[in-house]
Formats: sequence, structure tokens, C-alpha cells
Amino acid sequence: MKKCLLFFLILFSLNQSFSQEVLIDSLFRVQPVTTEVYAEKDSTQLIVDLYQPETSSKEAKPLIVFMHGGGFAGGSPRNPAEVRFAKIAAAKGYVVGLISYRLVRKGKSFSCDFDADGKMEVFKLAAEDFLDAVSFLKKNAEKYQIDPENIIVGGSSAGAEAVLDAVYNRDLVLEQKNAYPDIQFKAVISLAGAIVDVRYLTEKNAIPGIFFHGTDDNLVPYATAPHHYCDPESPGYLILDGSKTIVEKLKEFNSSYLFYTFEGAKHEISGMPFDDLPAIFQFIKSVVFHKEQVQTTVYH
Repeated sequence: MKKCLLFFLILFSLNQSFSQEVLIDSLFRVQPVTTEVYAEKDSTQLIVDLYQPETSSKEAKPLIVFMHGGGFAGGSPRNPAEVRFAKIAAAKGYVVGLISYRLVRKGKSFSCDFDADGKMEVFKLAAEDFLDAVSFLKKNAEKYQIDPENIIVGGSSAGAEAVLDAVYNRDLVLEQKNAYPDIQFKAVISLAGAIVDVRYLTEKNAIPGIFFHGTDDNLVPYATAPHHYCDPESPGYLILDGSKTIVEKLKEFNSSYLFYTFEGAKHEISGMPFDDLPAIFQFIKSVVFHKEQVQTTVYH
């Protein structure tokens, strides 16, 4: 009887393990975080904290690079919510890089009293920092067992603005056209982000996107509206294209998207969406690795 019970327990355990999926389920322990300096700018060391799955396999792993929010004035890659996200993703089989960048508006305004040209310069600097971090990781792909052909990127609030501009508006926000030609992405995650001009989102750069946004976001527009809803007469008046407008463009190009729209919500939707992470990871696996097309809007 005991032998029979043991046999069924082993069989049950094997069935459970066989049913689990890499990049979907938590299969790995996470190594202690590794910190690297990816650049030094304006006397500031810019770092990436790397979270890696603990595995004996030498196989290259997909990379997620995430950029924190904070109005280009604050925030940190060591924000507890983002660290928790990094550990969750690493346990599924991703290498995750949480990056710092130049906080050029620290102690200063980034609202309607800060001129639009200055805002464009901030977007440029942040996008450059982000792309430099990705470039560093790509150059060290072998060291960190990164698959340089499968890079997923994301950001929250200001970080999402920088990442989205680097993905969809690179030729607009960067001074040098076709900068970073060797850096391409497979998908982007945006938590309450926007881009400068959706007209620069083309069929060529329309990579799949995952978007979270509140319809009443008072800082970063949900659709197309002024940044911080500034008055047209104010120095900081700058039209941005938010998640809804980006998704409409992706739909036009038959690109995949997963769009979570929160009726009546404001900028709190820039927080990490832990309840929806399973759907995010399923979308990435289906679209990036299985080459499926998914166009889904979820209303809350």
C-alpha cells in the first residue's frame, strides 16, 4: 500500500512539473542581485541591477529592461515594487535589468511652468540613457546569458515616456537620425506612459505593446492631450499621445497589443500591476515567442 501511494505521489509530482511552462511559471530560484555601472554622465554613475534565474543551463535567456518613474526628478531602480517584479520575472526564466538614469529635474518642476523645449530635452536625455543601458547589456550578453534577439522593455510614468519614445519616437527625440541601429525590441510595457508624436510610430517600428492607463490621468494623457493638461498659453504646453492613441495606431498596423483601460482612474495606474502579471507574461510568450497576433482591450 505504501509503495503504491509513493508511486502515485511521484507520478503526480511529475505531471505537475511537466505542466509548468518556462517564462510563465515560477520555476527558478533568483540569484543575488548584481549591480553594474553602464555609464557615467554628468559626474553620475548610472547603474543597472540585474536579476537572474539560478539555473545550470547555459542557454541564453530573454531580457526585460525596466525604467522607473518619478517625473525625471526622483525614483529609483530599487523601488520595492519594481524589485518584486524583477524577482517574479527572473523566477520565470527572464534576466531582468532595473536601471537608473539622469534625474535632470531633481528639485525642479516638470509641469506647466517648465518650457516645452526643455521637456523635449529631458525626454531625449532619458531615452539616450535607456538606450545606453540596453547597449551595455547587449554587449555583455554572453556574460549574463542574455539572448540579444529577445529584449522586452518597459517603464512606469516618466520611465514609460522615455522608453516609449526610444521605441516609437527614436528618430524624433534623438538628435542623430537612425541612432542605435543595432538595438531592436520585441515588445514594450507601458504603465501610464505617452509619446511625443504618434505620427512617428510606423509599420516598421510598431512592435507589440502592453499598456495600462487611467482615462482621467491628470499628468500623462490617456489619449491625445497636453502634458499635465497645461494651458495653451503656458510655457510647458506640449501635446503628447497617450496609450489610447498609441493602441489605435498599432491596430492600424495589425500589430499586437494588450490594453488595460481604467475608467475614471488617474495617475495611480502607473503602479506595478501585480494582479495582471500572469496575463502580461502570457501575452509576451504568445506574441514574442509563439508569433501569435493578439489585440485585446480590457476595461476596468
